[in-house]
Amino acid sequence: MEDKSCITKEAKGLGFFERYLTLWVGLCIVAGILLGRFAPGVAIYLDSLAIYSNGAPVISIPIAICLFFMMYPIMVKIDFDEVLKAGKNFKPVGLTLFINWAVKPFTMYAISLFFLGGLFLHFIGPEAVDLIKMPLGLNLPVGATYGEGTVVLENGVKMLEVPLWRSYFAGTILLGIAPCTAMVLVWGHLARGNDGHTLVMVAINSLAMLLLYGPLGGYLLGIGSFPVPWEALALSVGIYVALPLIAGYLSRKFIMRTKGEEWFNTNFLHLLTPITITALLITLVLLFSYKGDMIVAQPLTILWIAVPLIIQTCVIFALGYVVSKGIGLTYENAAPTAMIGASNHFEVAIATATILFGISSGAALATVVGVLIEVPVMLMLVKICLRTKGWFRG
Repeated sequence: MEDKSCITKEAKGLGFFERYLTLWVGLCIVAGILLGRFAPGVAIYLDSLAIYSNGAPVISIPIAICLFFMMYPIMVKIDFDEVLKAGKNFKPVGLTLFINWAVKPFTMYAISLFFLGGLFLHFIGPEAVDLIKMPLGLNLPVGATYGEGTVVLENGVKMLEVPLWRSYFAGTILLGIAPCTAMVLVWGHLARGNDGHTLVMVAINSLAMLLLYGPLGGYLLGIGSFPVPWEALALSVGIYVALPLIAGYLSRKFIMRTKGEEWFNTNFLHLLTPITITALLITLVLLFSYKGDMIVAQPLTILWIAVPLIIQTCVIFALGYVVSKGIGLTYENAAPTAMIGASNHFEVAIATATILFGISSGAALATVVGVLIEVPVMLMLVKICLRTKGWFRG
């Protein structure tokens, strides 16, 4: 018997926004670069609308608004009653959680370190540096060191100067510890998997992030010799995971009580469909408006970041798929189990990179590359699933 869905709306095929997500991201890259080159004051003004701590911008208000609307439509779909029932089907649930939280973060660390800190370091530039925010609550003097960073004064604001490759590395870490987005509902559906299992695991991973995202992120950033802004890391989880989760839970209960479940499913959720991706695209325009000059000067930057992300996605997918076969899962459960591990919750990664290191940081750029590769790579894995479905027969 299949699990009920823990997210109210059934997964459908790719919608208009989702089908052309890579195209929209590409257009936003171009728009952001053009904005940065021809109207830099606009992006600078928007980023100045921030909450400050010790003279440094901690939370960009426009970005915070966009990122909230990226997360809320996902969180409002979660049915907590069904999440509690998910543990009855232990094998796929246990395997998914094990891969997402005990394996994936560490393979991402190792693969990114090999490529960004080794194989591609010459191309990135061993001496290239990046400026990131001072950690929340820290007020070191100019010239002091913190992790691999050195405090410098940039336009009257204290910043940390860190090796550029480490900034990219930090962004890939934040992606590696952010499993499963709402988009995985589409991938599982297209692969003809068990929608109930997919939906339950989306909800469980969203809840697991509240407990595990901050500690894992801090630990992996720390052993990577990157400054660990623990307060900002906790704040980012609170703002970009807990806040939309609470808002989604309360508004879901209110709407269902006043309008009914049918109206919630057929009317309210339909209105939310394009909001997540629209908010994401607006955020990307701002992100690339700050990185436009660097991308124009070094267009291969995107490639250096994309290679480890693509390899990581394929490795985690293969691991989940093979182990699913080994423990006797049906294809209908194996396909979404492998997809959930391979997919990234790039909304949370972008939000965290922005609040931790700044909208113009290399870390933020790395998380954006995660969006750029998501659709083509996951569609490729869907095709692999469909072509190997017979492997699970008998």
